[in-house]
Amino acid sequence: MSYQKLIIVGNLGKDPEMRYMPDGTPVTTLNVATNRRWNNPDGSKSEETTWFRVTLWRKDAENAAQYLTKGARILVEGRLTPDKTTGGPKVWTRQDGTAGASYEVTAERFTMLGSRAEAGGAPGTAEAPGEYEVESEIPF
Repeated sequence: MSYQKLIIVGNLGKDPEMRYMPDGTPVTTLNVATNRRWNNPDGSKSEETTWFRVTLWRKDAENAAQYLTKGARILVEGRLTPDKTTGGPKVWTRQDGTAGASYEVTAERFTMLGSRAEAGGAPGTAEAPGEYEVESEIPF
């Protein structure tokens, strides 16, 4: 038996996108940016941003779409979902000719970090509890 678990903490790059499968199952996609900063030997500072496309299902999808907005800080636990063709991330060429990659994650759990007001929501808006866990496995 093999096992993998990915944990990311980052910010939403745009509002969640919720849709429904033909059978009515809700699914929400999040674009989450993680940042790494470091000092170079010459004293200059560098930064690297990695984007993850996170998929949430069922009640998690509904909660994310209802309570998360662009800029929200989130912790996601899940598994990498490789491209069926390449076995790795989805790779494409941007309009400017540079390479891009999408790291696809199927969420097993997510936690909202910070308040909705901090994420750009209306001050005083009620929030749902911060942690959600997937109810069952999705076979695709």
